[in-house]
Amino acid sequence: MKQQRLKSLNVPLLMTPGPTQVRENVRRVRAAEMTNPDLEPEFFKFYRKTCLKLASFLNTKSQVLILSGEGMVALDSACASLTEAGDRVLILDNGIFGEGFADMVQVYGAEPVVFKGERTRGLSAEDLRAFLEQDSDFKFATIVHCDTPSGVLNDLKEICPLLKSYGILTVVDAVSSMVSEPLFIDDWGIDICMGASQKGFSAPPGLAFVSVSNEAWTAIENRKTPVPSYYCNLPLWKNYYEELWFPYTPPIGDIYAFRAALDNILKEGGAFKRHRKIAKAVRKAVIRSGLSLYLVSDYCGSVTAIRVPEGLNGEEIVQKMKEEYGVLIGGNFGYLKGNVIRIGHMGENAREKYVSETLKALQLTLESLSISFFADMESVFLKETGKKKR
Repeated sequence: MKQQRLKSLNVPLLMTPGPTQVRENVRRVRAAEMTNPDLEPEFFKFYRKTCLKLASFLNTKSQVLILSGEGMVALDSACASLTEAGDRVLILDNGIFGEGFADMVQVYGAEPVVFKGERTRGLSAEDLRAFLEQDSDFKFATIVHCDTPSGVLNDLKEICPLLKSYGILTVVDAVSSMVSEPLFIDDWGIDICMGASQKGFSAPPGLAFVSVSNEAWTAIENRKTPVPSYYCNLPLWKNYYEELWFPYTPPIGDIYAFRAALDNILKEGGAFKRHRKIAKAVRKAVIRSGLSLYLVSDYCGSVTAIRVPEGLNGEEIVQKMKEEYGVLIGGNFGYLKGNVIRIGHMGENAREKYVSETLKALQLTLESLSISFFADMESVFLKETGKKKR
């Protein structure tokens, strides 16, 4: 398996929970000849139309911006633009990225107040309601739709309207859920929603997306102090099209590539269904084989987190798979490092041929480390997806 893949691609099969594989037509567009985006009116139209297409896909009439930088730029821009010293910010935490928002808002002088949920399931709207009945004096709340290290999916449809009913702005990290899970930004009352190019969209890393509601713009524009950042300053972008001026030079090749990737998804039409089918089959294969999932419920369609068998180290499993079978999956970090490994089945990764090869490589790797299986993961997966093993 390894020799054939390395010979043909010179890289491992990329099955991490981002970055994901990039389709050939997207790579070609990225390599196309380009103009100067700061001086060409046609590019401003192209950029704006791309933002509008993305907004439509995300079911929002809010302004959508495409920023230069990995997804963290969107998160930092939201925190920098909204937060002022002394603001109380509610941090909804049931995962590594959820808790990370506390550090981000503290940088800008906020007082983070953490609402902790269980790590192995989605946040409880009822528990949150009980919390808010006691304390709801917050400027905004942060929540992660899919916390990538565990793959836990939080129910925005229940949680965000609840927060809005208390007058709390909602800031949502949807970096790992966009494309694999539906998002109804306006219907769910999301004020700022953030994504990135390198995960479900399967475009090259380097772009971040942010949607900003009218209510969020009002809060930002009514600040008493200036936004304490230039690069992560959303107000600088608000009137880019009317003024034909970008705050900094957009990475034009990356934006061309993202547009091609977005068009791939829009043309397909059924990306959510595909992700759910693949994710469900992966979980079934893991469970029937005798391995254990990290989560007990509320699984996202983009990533499956698997507990490492006792006595083994997750980072060593990841390295062994890459070296011996040419397949790269995700290790982990924080409190999950060494104990949980992850298969990223988002975007272009969510295809039967790639996932079946990944499961085969994982099983062979673990069998070589003296782990026994009750079932063949590749066979179970393919049966669940309606395919036959070759």
